[in-house]
Amino acid sequence: MTIKSAEATVSEATATGSQLVSLEPVHKRNVGTDFLPAMFENISVNLSAAERRIATLGARRTVKKAWQAAWLIRAIECIDLTTLAGDDTPGKVERLCAKARNPLRADLVRALGLGDYKLTTGAVCVYPMMVATAVKALEGSGVPVASVATGFPAGLTPMKDRLAEIKFAVGEGAEEIDIVISRRHVLTGDWVALYGEVRAMREACGEAHMKAILSTGELKTLSNVYKASMVSMMAGADFVKTSTGMEAVNATLPVSLVMVRAVRDYLDFTGQICGFKPAGGIRSAKEAIAWLVLMKEELGHDWLKPDLFRFGASSLLGDIERQLEHNVTGRYSSADRHGMA
Repeated sequence: MTIKSAEATVSEATATGSQLVSLEPVHKRNVGTDFLPAMFENISVNLSAAERRIATLGARRTVKKAWQAAWLIRAIECIDLTTLAGDDTPGKVERLCAKARNPLRADLVRALGLGDYKLTTGAVCVYPMMVATAVKALEGSGVPVASVATGFPAGLTPMKDRLAEIKFAVGEGAEEIDIVISRRHVLTGDWVALYGEVRAMREACGEAHMKAILSTGELKTLSNVYKASMVSMMAGADFVKTSTGMEAVNATLPVSLVMVRAVRDYLDFTGQICGFKPAGGIRSAKEAIAWLVLMKEELGHDWLKPDLFRFGASSLLGDIERQLEHNVTGRYSSADRHGMA
């Protein structure tokens, strides 16, 4: 399969006519709005309806063979390759960055006919203390460094410390900041406090793009998920993100549906575009395609690009590489042949 045929199969599968190689950003950053309760206060989300909508995705979209390979190449470009462990070392981060620069083995790149196409992941995501290491390792690659901040994952440190952590990460070279909201504001319905908190974090980010992590598994209801998404975007979040990856329940398709509907409604209300990032528990190529289909059907082709869609994942790339090897050879290799380090 050549890159040209990959473009054609993606275009046919998504009925867009767009090319796989078109990854240039097409939108301005979200500047936010004033606090406007009318945009969210009367919303109530029906769980059964959300689950029924998700059930239609698999029935309506089946991606096979060359089409599947093309979709998986796009999935790679949307991965925030992540390490957020207590035993992170400079060497571990450098190995992750090397993988981000060259996410597929050279023999698979040749067999897929990718030629001179520069395939990388969407970003590398690390703790603030590892940002400088990642920036140096990725120099010249075009791969941005993202950093978690604001007392990740709980977000229960004093506000001044949370803002200082953002500024430290930006000062070290992070181009993207993944902040965590205070879940208590959502659970108590204190939307004014949530808006003010996220707004202050956005200001601390400066020119860095900000992704607001909602920790949806802890928000109790889908209505809370919708409202938290909307308030975060009103406060200036460039992305809304499902989870830290450390909650008991992380990214799910019904929750993601609610969040992307909020993104769509925010666009309708304000004319401003926001991105979406599911994170936590997404480990297989099949799951990756399900999320890409969700984005295509709910938001359109622009949200199949890394400036508006990311996967937060540490192990997803290994399974995608394994699936692409199967596409080339017709055989599944052992999963341990596709490790990160």
